[in-house]
Amino acid sequence: MEQRKLRVGIVCPYSFDAPGGVQFHIRDLAEALIEQGHSVSVLAPADDDTPIPEYMTSGGKAIPIKYNGSVARLAFGPVAAARVRKWLREGQFDVLHLHEPMTPSLSMLALWIARGPIVGTFHTALIRSRALQLVFPMVRPSLEKFAARIAVSEDARRTLIDHLGGDAVVIPNGVYVQTFEDAQPVSKWQGTESAPTIAFLGRLDEPRKGLQVLAGAVSKVRESYPNARFLVAGKGDEGKALAIDTLGEDAAAVEFLGAITDQEKAELLSSVDLYIAPQTGGESFGIVLVEAMSAGAAVVASNLGAFERVLDYGRAGFMFQNGNSEDLADKIVEALSNPAERRRRRDAASEFVRQFDWSEVTSKVLTVYEMVLSASAALGKVEEDPQSIRTSRKAGA
Repeated sequence: MEQRKLRVGIVCPYSFDAPGGVQFHIRDLAEALIEQGHSVSVLAPADDDTPIPEYMTSGGKAIPIKYNGSVARLAFGPVAAARVRKWLREGQFDVLHLHEPMTPSLSMLALWIARGPIVGTFHTALIRSRALQLVFPMVRPSLEKFAARIAVSEDARRTLIDHLGGDAVVIPNGVYVQTFEDAQPVSKWQGTESAPTIAFLGRLDEPRKGLQVLAGAVSKVRESYPNARFLVAGKGDEGKALAIDTLGEDAAAVEFLGAITDQEKAELLSSVDLYIAPQTGGESFGIVLVEAMSAGAAVVASNLGAFERVLDYGRAGFMFQNGNSEDLADKIVEALSNPAERRRRRDAASEFVRQFDWSEVTSKVLTVYEMVLSASAALGKVEEDPQSIRTSRKAGA
């Protein structure tokens, strides 16, 4: 039986001026759905001069705000609410899919404003989240609007249950596995047995991404591999300066690549001997681990719960004690010194990542959509909630 074609509205809370994991997840999901013939519109914060795809509508200028241990660029208030209403009216969506609806931005506004078949995806994974505790009273009356809830990992599901109650189906983040498998190595980033290359990607100014943990491991790694090269990709002058201070005379072994394109990322991961994921917390999944695994890089990651699950509890990569630079250095040396074991775990990773391919993930998301539409037939299409004007005024939106 042929699957019906849907009109899907997706809301992103974070700005595409400085895209991160959630934005890329939404972009790839939208494009995967479009490729299957569905009509998709994404609403996201973006400045007027920010290039965005044709299927995306700007929800207005975003403001940088410290939120959940990071700096998020969010859009909120009357102007943003008006854009949400206009987008909803014009969209005539069969399904409304809100990402991170507990974040005070466009997704939260859409949850207040809309009614009908609504799906929520939750990405955050924190043991304790003061931000979620603060916003919960604002959204509690609207939580019953969700016809289905998705969490991108077991960690995100646990955060949802602990802070908001209820439950969610776990559908992981997606990766175009073939894109990374097909990426061609670049000679300038390739290493040798005596001069291996080791990569890190992430926002350098965000402490939880763990650049300092990696910097603290470089000296000990070079005792065994004096010609090892560390390739660091990402933006953040302050984080770069801090890492250089930590590195001291070992700074010459580290090359800061700055921001790189998606193609360069795939080429980098296909070229290096090891990819290091030293994040210290706040990770609900670990998409870059899956990308590295798909590209054929052996992965060394901190033993966060989310990373353990992505690496099949060490069967598809090497794990080190979170925040411990000494242990990280030991695991890097162990991985480099045992090519056969590195190859074995890399081969296991190439099989394990298949479950994260967008073909699998999109199918699961569409199953949720169809389930919601079947159970919510009486709700009709997504439309403006008559109660939303009063609710929005109370919240200053």
